[in-house]
Amino acid sequence: MLSCGKHQSNKRAGIIVRGAGPASILIKVSTDRRAELEPSSTLPQYFIRSENVCEDSQFPFPALSIMLPRVLICGTITWADEDVEELLGPIADVVRFDSIDRSDFLKGFQPGGKYEGTVAVFRDNNLTDKIGIFDKSLVDGFPPTIKWIAHNGAGYDQIDVPACKAKGIIVSNTPGAVDDASATTALYLLISTLRNYAISERSLRELKWKPNGLAKRSHDLTGHTLAILGLGGIGMRLAELAHAFPMRIIYYSRHKVTDAPDWCEYFENVEEMLAQADVLSVHVPLNPNTVGLVGEKWIRALKKGAIIINTARGKVIDEDAMIRALEDGHLASVGLDVFPNEPEVNPRLLEFPHVTLLPHMGTETRDTQHKMEVRALKNIQDFLKNGRGIDVIPEMKNM
Repeated sequence: MLSCGKHQSNKRAGIIVRGAGPASILIKVSTDRRAELEPSSTLPQYFIRSENVCEDSQFPFPALSIMLPRVLICGTITWADEDVEELLGPIADVVRFDSIDRSDFLKGFQPGGKYEGTVAVFRDNNLTDKIGIFDKSLVDGFPPTIKWIAHNGAGYDQIDVPACKAKGIIVSNTPGAVDDASATTALYLLISTLRNYAISERSLRELKWKPNGLAKRSHDLTGHTLAILGLGGIGMRLAELAHAFPMRIIYYSRHKVTDAPDWCEYFENVEEMLAQADVLSVHVPLNPNTVGLVGEKWIRALKKGAIIINTARGKVIDEDAMIRALEDGHLASVGLDVFPNEPEVNPRLLEFPHVTLLPHMGTETRDTQHKMEVRALKNIQDFLKNGRGIDVIPEMKNM
């Protein structure tokens, strides 16, 4: 805390922090015990703890006792814990989650509570067993001081975005940090399903040799067509990896991607794209508009014997329609890293020996986890310094 009453200051004496966000504390205490105060209309009132007039003639202006903006780490920072102090220590009062359940969590934001005055929240999925998802009920219980939720992950379907918008809370995610790990997971699923590697490994583990008819069901990647539904960061990274084999790359997005390479063929009509696909890889976010997006009609628009890869969210695909297509042979296989009701997996999927299933591990590498945590922290840092994060989710770009 900075104070000019008796020329006292904290370890940040001699440092002036400028910016447009909540950390715009425009006070500098010089080494000769004089202070300079620059007026700032951006300093929120709830950071001003006291105001009086300095008795010493050296300070001929009202004195402010200022608390740094509070940031709540709501989750477990495993890989970037040392980065917390470096990124947020100089500009924030960082507190850690310490609640037994949802009710206790919300009580912490009340006056005198351990989270009182919180302006930004670092959030991941590790605490859903204690406080649940950030649904409307939880968000409505947040105090008006909270202005930012930095979600540690690319998908943010566990946050009620409309509820946050209604309270003026901006949400950020970590899209770029997950691109490589998620894309290589999709590539693994693509290779495994085309070449039938999963069933072959299981055969060996059962002390058997390769399954009969393996060549009849398997295909090279080279020369086949990969259709990408949603050419964002992950989709583009997968396109680059698959193009190296080479595979033909076609895609459908809401808009043509202007900086996509020439070898990425854009289709304005999704069903025309699906009709040419040997493999469809899904890379769209989960929101009310995308639930069941890949349904009966689109699945049947794929050529017979096609494969579906999903590393996005399970509910983007109509699971029953997909299973029916596996049962009648319209789909040759699927490769899934995500499921509609995780951690539950539909037992009907386990009946198909040629499918490849993973337990939502697309970003489970220490390198990517570190990048994700740092990215989320940097979103908070940018908000505190400049009033804006680097990864605002699309629904809030204009807030």
